[in-house]
Amino acid sequence: MASTNDLKNGLVLNLDGQLWSVIEFQHVKPGKGGAFVRSKLKNVLSGKVVDRTFNAGTKVDTATVDKRDMQYLYRDGADFVFMDSDTFDQITVSEATVGDAANFLLESAEVIVAVHEGTPLYVELPTSVVLEVTYTEPGLQGDRSTGGTKPATVETGYQIQVPLFLETGTKVKVDTRTGDYLGRVN
Repeated sequence: MASTNDLKNGLVLNLDGQLWSVIEFQHVKPGKGGAFVRSKLKNVLSGKVVDRTFNAGTKVDTATVDKRDMQYLYRDGADFVFMDSDTFDQITVSEATVGDAANFLLESAEVIVAVHEGTPLYVELPTSVVLEVTYTEPGLQGDRSTGGTKPATVETGYQIQVPLFLETGTKVKVDTRTGDYLGRVN
């Protein structure tokens, strides 16, 4: 148990039998009446985001979430297999739990897997990854770096928008949160 005064971003709460991660919170002390905490919570399993207000000092139930450094090994049908970097134990994570992270997962990639009571909750990727462009239309004479963009497929099969001058085989840095092109990598 913790108090609403102890809230931190990333803390996982157990509310009404569901796990909610704190995205942001704000202590509010109005001139009249008691203080309260305004928070934005994200459901760990479904990804749904809700706004919730608590009275200051209210007790909330926290969930113990173990974040482990893991290495992505391979895909097994619809599931993904990860290995704990410390104990070398392997766990299987469903495609629904991995979610959009699958678009940026390469074999032997280092990720963080959050586990609660033996159940994987979500996969946390680094903020950016380096991927190779496997296919894109050739650029045309006169294309400039300040010009438009064109679709390109990266080695995971995910499609991103890249500048017109990029060619197949180029390594690019991609933001894992938005899927945006961040730049070329030599």
